[in-house]
Amino acid sequence: MAKTIMIVDDSATLRQVVSIALKGAGYDVLEASDGKDALARLTGQKVHLVISDVNMPNMDGLTFVTEMKKLPAYKFTPVIMLTTEAGADKKAQGQAAGAKAWVVKPFQPAQMLAAVSKLVLP
Repeated sequence: MAKTIMIVDDSATLRQVVSIALKGAGYDVLEASDGKDALARLTGQKVHLVISDVNMPNMDGLTFVTEMKKLPAYKFTPVIMLTTEAGADKKAQGQAAGAKAWVVKPFQPAQMLAAVSKLVLP
């Protein structure tokens, strides 16, 4: 059974690029347009990994990760932050919220897939 990954980003184009790369690598993909949308879509189904932007309307990525980690079903779900933010303070905030990896845009799909494969166990 394919592993499920949720992509959370307000850019439909970026979600599409990431989705194509993940589907090409054999993953199932869920998409959400911001943190609020993502929380609404987390209804107890198994999600093996979340890839989230930081800067989004309605609910930013760091707040989303903090809120998601409060849900028992997603407490241990690994998170990759995929963002234009490269500052050490933002990375520290991401790590404190529960992010396991930080990929800076623009990114190479192979770079992102390498991070995914380290966090999604077979």
